[in-house]
Amino acid sequence: MEKRKMEKIGIETSLLGFGCMRFPVTADGKIDEPKAEEMLDRAIAAGVNYIDTAYLYHDGDSEPFVGKVLKKHDRSSLYFATKMPPWAVENLEDAKKVFATQLERLQTDYIDFYLLHAMNKTDWKKMKDLGIVEYCEKLKEEGKIRYFGFSFHDDYETFEEILTYRDWDFCQIQLNYMDMDEQAGKRGYDLTEKLGIPLVIMEPVRGGSLAKFSNDINAKFAAMDPNASIASFALRFVGSMPNVKVVLSGMSSMEQLEDNLKTFGDFKPLTEEEYAGIEGVVKTLNSRIVSPCTGCRYCMPCPAGVDIPANFSAWNKLYMYRSYDVVSWAWENNIGESAQAKNCIECGQCEAVCPQQICIREDLKKVQEDMDRKSF
Repeated sequence: MEKRKMEKIGIETSLLGFGCMRFPVTADGKIDEPKAEEMLDRAIAAGVNYIDTAYLYHDGDSEPFVGKVLKKHDRSSLYFATKMPPWAVENLEDAKKVFATQLERLQTDYIDFYLLHAMNKTDWKKMKDLGIVEYCEKLKEEGKIRYFGFSFHDDYETFEEILTYRDWDFCQIQLNYMDMDEQAGKRGYDLTEKLGIPLVIMEPVRGGSLAKFSNDINAKFAAMDPNASIASFALRFVGSMPNVKVVLSGMSSMEQLEDNLKTFGDFKPLTEEEYAGIEGVVKTLNSRIVSPCTGCRYCMPCPAGVDIPANFSAWNKLYMYRSYDVVSWAWENNIGESAQAKNCIECGQCEAVCPQQICIREDLKKVQEDMDRKSF
């Protein structure tokens, strides 16, 4: 198993981290414990030592399951990572209760890597105002957490604000070859490297969307290495960056685990030819974009409540990846019924201010048609 040294804190982690948010499940949606336990045991036996969970993963069942399984392994050889959920905390007492629950669930008296979960501008302010940052620093002083960091989902400017606020032990960002300019992105990676802050990567395969493509894209990867899985290229892309110390993978089957162990058991950084091949894939995917919307939000707010940029973003992804599965969560949950294109009242207010001069009313009709059809 490829290992990486976190020079800042003086420890060595497996480059592959086991993400515990996508365990196999039974018909009722509960964790399939025998299968998931077998996977964790196999990963640890192969050298995976970074285990990442969170308070609400699997509706709160992930932490207690992980705690039960890992109890039979050598605690000192493993690094537990879990997170303080800002949405479950309204005051300092809530935070104390959450942390006590996490220790109990994980059956441990300390947590190695503790993160403020999914920081954005609003939740970061909340964590500061409630004194949660200082509380976590106190936990570190007491030895109840060893390393203090945060995970992140917002724009680069917010990331820079948080990263430079204090001397973090590590941080976690979403990064993959399709998202180099999204959220913290490559600029965020460069800043962590400059500041010497070890980096944990989430969504390296973009929720599975970089594991399988249309036949023409699949053929491009097969031409580079017919024996490698398509997902392995995405994992190697982020793993080839020197300040990436852990690449998290939320594995749902033994087959996925074995493929990842193959990738990281004999890890090879991408070659120049492979970088060029991936760049070609990115260009092809981006060429499929159907809306020129830049997300500037000049069109917002919409008097009918339509989230116009989010609709166009989902529409573009549908065409890029040629799979409704890639956009289903964003369309059905993040956007939801009330903000979908079908609510457009065709007032034209948005078109009057759109810098791209998009025919928004007509395009929103197409968005709804394609999403209802669940195909492009």
